[in-house]
Amino acid sequence: MKRQHCMPFGAECLPDGKVRFRLWAPAAQQVSIIIDERAPIPLQPVGEGWYEHVSVQAHAGSRYRYQISNRFGVDGLCVPDPASRYNPGDVHGFSEVIDPTAFAWQDENWHGRPWEEAVIYEIHIGTFTPEGTFAAIEQKLDYLAELGVTAIELMPVADFPGRCNWGYDGTLLFAPDSIYGTPDDLKRLVQSAHRHGLMVLLDVVYNHFGPEGNYLHTYAPHFFTERHHTPWGAAINFDGDDSRIVRDFYIHNALYWLEEYHLDGLRLDAVHAILDDSQPDILEELAQTVRSVLGAERAIHLILENDHNTAHYLARAQNGQADYYDAQWNDDAHHAFHVLLTSERDGYYADYNNEPIRHLGRCLTEGFAYQGEASAYRQDTPRGEPSAHLPPVAFVNFLQNHDQIGNRALGERLTLLASDDALHAATTLFLLSPSIPLLFMGEEWGAREPFPFFCNFSGELAEAVTAGRRKEFARFGRFHDPAARAAIPDPCAVSTFEQAKLNWQVMNQPAHAEWHMLYQTLLTLRQRIIVPRLHKIRRAHFEVLASYALYACWQIGEEAQWIVFANLGATPINLSAAPQGSLVYSNQKNSQQQPISEILPAFTVAWYLKEG
Repeated sequence: MKRQHCMPFGAECLPDGKVRFRLWAPAAQQVSIIIDERAPIPLQPVGEGWYEHVSVQAHAGSRYRYQISNRFGVDGLCVPDPASRYNPGDVHGFSEVIDPTAFAWQDENWHGRPWEEAVIYEIHIGTFTPEGTFAAIEQKLDYLAELGVTAIELMPVADFPGRCNWGYDGTLLFAPDSIYGTPDDLKRLVQSAHRHGLMVLLDVVYNHFGPEGNYLHTYAPHFFTERHHTPWGAAINFDGDDSRIVRDFYIHNALYWLEEYHLDGLRLDAVHAILDDSQPDILEELAQTVRSVLGAERAIHLILENDHNTAHYLARAQNGQADYYDAQWNDDAHHAFHVLLTSERDGYYADYNNEPIRHLGRCLTEGFAYQGEASAYRQDTPRGEPSAHLPPVAFVNFLQNHDQIGNRALGERLTLLASDDALHAATTLFLLSPSIPLLFMGEEWGAREPFPFFCNFSGELAEAVTAGRRKEFARFGRFHDPAARAAIPDPCAVSTFEQAKLNWQVMNQPAHAEWHMLYQTLLTLRQRIIVPRLHKIRRAHFEVLASYALYACWQIGEEAQWIVFANLGATPINLSAAPQGSLVYSNQKNSQQQPISEILPAFTVAWYLKEG
């Protein structure tokens, strides 16, 4: 089976064996193309800033780049294709013509999995295995399927500068970074994942380009707008003059990954930094287009990261299907968990300092903690929209992810920040709650390797990134001292990247094996007990029992309730009455799964199913 997403730009292999090259360069006076080191060939202007050339010499595997002369004094600048499908020489080098029909897909019977079944496992390709490649991940799929994961989420793979990066500094959004492997290597990974019953989701970045390797400013400045600004400078132009072409660039990018790579979904990074005053906005148009083009063929899942807690993007139709996006990463739930587990109050955790258990209860039963309330961390501005009407599966909850570990100065995991008893209890609460769970690679065996921020810039840019990273933490108490800030890992040092690599050799050690067994047990229970009932959940409520303890109940249709009593603190809690229903799971050590009585012990979470 062949799969190809045809695009109005980039290098397209035509049925007659020719290759069509097309570039939008409205600021250029002349555009030429260099194919396989031959003499430059002028592209023909075809209107509205587009340049085109159909080549009889180029073929799959040909290397090419564009040569730009423009009215701003740039003459003969050589640039890669912004829609390059592959750039084996990194972001400044030649692009390569890829014929997507050359890959023979063999997963035509795969139609995806329902969103309710999702258990997501977030992976950074470069640090998940010693090899750091797509092919190496493929060798771990048996392990992930046996763990109970149903979806792997790859951190961004779009071509970035250098040999290592988190992925959020990508500049060639259609090209898998060559450090991880070839386009065919990524396709083989997706195909193999489907054979294992695993969905594959990809993290994409549509709010900015990385600081190195983006040449669009020189020949297509209309791609950006000064009407809006982001932390990275001028915003992507989604609502000004020529924004139709820009919007199409990103919509085609989404369709390209989903169609040509047969991915099961996308996670859109930090969409609160996508600024668009048009109607429909780019997020709505992109989701509508994806669902209209591909939604009838198979299950496609779209996920947001959105600090604004904009609930209307998560709206459901009468049949329960998402109108736009299936779910949002729920930072509120993470932050409440984190404050309860670590007692940290710096930065954005300050918003959860007041009754963190109440914030957590609201997240578990209503979605967002902030549904329009003022956020002190954000200068008392209102944050969020009402979300209690949305189903639990509209929210992806987690105890750890790349951001919440890597945004720390030293990149520590929770295994170094919280007691084992508290973390054990939180894991039991998190994995058996109805919302979609996300694990960060290695979490399931209690990995202790840090995941600090790393990149591979050089020269003045590297110096600025290193200094900026350390300055960022100057307002935190433990880093007031310049000597303490100097100990923050240098993001551009190879050692910072290397220390983030998982150590698979420790998995069989007793302490790590115990964590692994806990995760496997809970995920098995989730698929057997919770997943079949998720579509019937109608409403939920919670009660605060103590400063570290809560009760929560989800109504399942008219006939059942899913109930939890959770104590994340070190003090036993007196209950007014013994819990009712059948005990499904309790994390009490040596409890032999005995129901709790009228006392909820320290660091204990007990789940009950009440039927009839």
